[in-house]
Amino acid sequence: MEGTAKAVHGAAPKGNGAKPLSGTPLERIARLKDVIAKGGDEAQKIRRLPNETVDALLDEGLFRFAQPTELGGENASACETVEILEAISAIDASVGWNVMLGSEINAMAAGGMDPALAREVYLDNPRVIMCGGGGPGSMPSRAEAQSDGSFKVWGEATFISGCYNAEWCFMAAPIVPEGQGFTGSPLDARMWFLHKSQYEIIDVWDMAGLRGSGSNTVRAEAAVVPAKYADVQLVTVPPHYDNPVFRIPIPLRLSYNKVAVALGVARGALDAFVDLANNKIPFLSGSKLTERPIAQHRMGEAEGKFRAARAYVLDAMNEVEEELRKGAEAPGAWTTQNARLACTHGAQACMEVVDLLHNTAGTSGMQMKSPLERKLRDSHGCATHRWVAHPLFGDLGKILLGHEAGPEFAGTGGPGLGAKK
Repeated sequence: MEGTAKAVHGAAPKGNGAKPLSGTPLERIARLKDVIAKGGDEAQKIRRLPNETVDALLDEGLFRFAQPTELGGENASACETVEILEAISAIDASVGWNVMLGSEINAMAAGGMDPALAREVYLDNPRVIMCGGGGPGSMPSRAEAQSDGSFKVWGEATFISGCYNAEWCFMAAPIVPEGQGFTGSPLDARMWFLHKSQYEIIDVWDMAGLRGSGSNTVRAEAAVVPAKYADVQLVTVPPHYDNPVFRIPIPLRLSYNKVAVALGVARGALDAFVDLANNKIPFLSGSKLTERPIAQHRMGEAEGKFRAARAYVLDAMNEVEEELRKGAEAPGAWTTQNARLACTHGAQACMEVVDLLHNTAGTSGMQMKSPLERKLRDSHGCATHRWVAHPLFGDLGKILLGHEAGPEFAGTGGPGLGAKK
């Protein structure tokens, strides 16, 4: 695969247990192709990544490529991140989703953590993986301050992808006065940095799409957050590092990471269709599928749609980073909205590409052993994620029609989608 991610080179991170890295992330992914494919197959059965797959990915630094070099990472840009996650997801989306979430939270936490504490967390354990976010659980959350500066946290977070791989989890909870209980008015709300010893994983993940992502529920019951971790957040302003990604707002950062997996699924589906078309002889036909005009037409249509969506994502994210490289504190309104539109469009277009190819493959694509069957499920899983889901078209369409942008899309103010400058 050609692209900007070739500029991210392997390093030898400092810290106990760090393995020197050889080659770029894309080169390391290529070496792991069979390992990723095997792990993805096993993940379909156990609904999470096998430990040996996680270990192989850790050995090749594929959970830390987005971290600052000061913390043992490779300081990947947003566009490089898209290409790296795309490459893994083209092999298997569940593996790609785990790497996406782990590398994303790892990097965001690194950017929001005091540098001295970050060096302790990341350099002392270069194999660290983090998870977090998700949706609200069945019990209201709360956090209570303790006299020693620590906090106790109660709550649940749903859809915590990669939670089995993680050493730490971020869980949202408001601070309430001690003893006030769940009905108290929150005085403050934040993401709490919980060690795996402080929470329980509730095994509820049984989905078709992204089946191996292990996106279970995490529950905390009086989880202790020591004082040294009480102020750890996912974003710090101003940022501690020069890489423009640390000035990209959380909604956009979550969006370009998610569409990267969708792009990989579509790329993998295109490759799988080429292989199938060159080997399948349709029922009552004397020639292979590759010779049929409908297959040729749809292959051209699908490839064109994929390339256009991918180009839009990379162009929009490059424009965001260029604006930040020139000194902006955060992306402006136009670049924010354009990038969110690119990511939303990209996820939906990739789903359409896989749908088209799956349909063209006929009953062969419907077989459980067909890679197109899994990619169909995975493409829909990607496209329904909140940060790239189709309802966002409505939010962005309102702005295009002249409505005021809400906080999620406002950027730093200025012109919206209707006028670039």
